[in-house]
Amino acid sequence: MEKPDNNKNILSSVSDCFPKIEWAPLWGIPLERRMQTAAVVVWLILLGSCMSLSIFSLTLPVLWPIHIAYLAYLWIDQSHENGGRRSEWFRSLPFWHYFAGYFPVKIVKEADLDPSKNYIFGYHPHGIISLGAVANFATEATGFSQLFPGIIPSLLTLTANFKVPLYRDIMLALGIASVSRHSCETILSSGPGRSIVIVVGGASESLRARPGTADLTLQKRLGFIRMAIRHQAGLIPTFSFGENDIFQQVDNSNETLLWKIQKGVQRLMGFTIPLFHGRGIFNYSLGLVPYRHPIVTVVGKPIPVPKLKAGETEPTEEQLLSTQALYIEELKCIYDKYKDIYAKDRKQDLRIVA
Repeated sequence: MEKPDNNKNILSSVSDCFPKIEWAPLWGIPLERRMQTAAVVVWLILLGSCMSLSIFSLTLPVLWPIHIAYLAYLWIDQSHENGGRRSEWFRSLPFWHYFAGYFPVKIVKEADLDPSKNYIFGYHPHGIISLGAVANFATEATGFSQLFPGIIPSLLTLTANFKVPLYRDIMLALGIASVSRHSCETILSSGPGRSIVIVVGGASESLRARPGTADLTLQKRLGFIRMAIRHQAGLIPTFSFGENDIFQQVDNSNETLLWKIQKGVQRLMGFTIPLFHGRGIFNYSLGLVPYRHPIVTVVGKPIPVPKLKAGETEPTEEQLLSTQALYIEELKCIYDKYKDIYAKDRKQDLRIVA
């Protein structure tokens, strides 16, 4: 009787852990698709490239005077805290149309917005790295200004991102600003139409981003609602179908070692790192490039906020919770209205898990 080949069985088990690589053809792919992939890859490596370039340039003494001048500029320039430094020319470059066209990304408008008012857009879900938010609110690739004339949005991100040379200047040109309280108040106080876009779920929600799901971290997020009431800014629930579908995430169920490590990093650093993968540059199976999956961002109807009484500077707990209830109701209405159109392959419906 022939003995089983144990080595062969072990090799077979190991190979089963990895997907079969499907290579992209060298020829026959339209140039536009190549350009779309290139645009997404450039964005994904931008932060690391700027950091690497800055570190490398420090090894060249001839560039030290430039470094000293740039460090002084970084110390003085606080544009990210004072409304940003957007460039409409930069936001409208063809590069961003290739970027958005990769998935592709588009906006669906539920209602017109009054340009004489200010708004806070709550973006859901966070996804792994919120690429839909970048395409829609940090560029003109999906035609935001044509859909909402007179509304000037500023996508907000962590203040730490503005510490990286060159990268910070690119983000400022896109109209991206800090998510700090001072930054939010400065933008909302700078005139009619000035609005902010907050990815409400943050790092906690990114750990739950998986294809076919929509698990939101929202119940305890009252800061953006408080900000809206204080500045009498309308609240706009915004849901992006497909944001969770462009990457696969390693299983990190609650109480696993991986989950504990990720939450520990979040508590220590203010952000966390999901373990995820997508496709590759030259293959369709494995890498860090997102999968081509449509992202449809539905911008909901503005929710009016209660007015503060004379002499009051902060909303009451009752006002916060009642406004939050209206916000969640509108968000669920958006999801239920479009889920059978843009989330046909969902594994479960929207859930607010925290």
